[in-house]
Amino acid sequence: MLDFGFASEQEARVELCQRLRAQRLHQGLSQAELAERAGLSVSTIKLIEGKAQCTLENFMRVIIGLGLAGELQALFVFKPKSIAQMEQAAQANRVRAPRRPRVPQPQASPSFHKPL
Repeated sequence: MLDFGFASEQEARVELCQRLRAQRLHQGLSQAELAERAGLSVSTIKLIEGKAQCTLENFMRVIIGLGLAGELQALFVFKPKSIAQMEQAAQANRVRAPRRPRVPQPQASPSFHKPL
């Protein structure tokens, strides 16, 4: 099984598309049946499974077509590792990320040229 922490974007994409194919086969669906469920063409399903090429929209359509949307429930959920992080999360009401401190820009040296 691929460790996504060390995988390149392409490796992760290929692995996810292979998992979708495995799910389709496990459910006993043909590519045509999945295409119909997902509202996609058979050629799009072939591209996803064979070449791991798809848009996020089509990827999500396949996930929904396979009935796997519930698998995404815990994806990207903040998991605090300390009590302090839990308190911060409970108090968080900012919409934007905190500003980064500004790095001072080097100033141009004064010009010693006299106007003519």
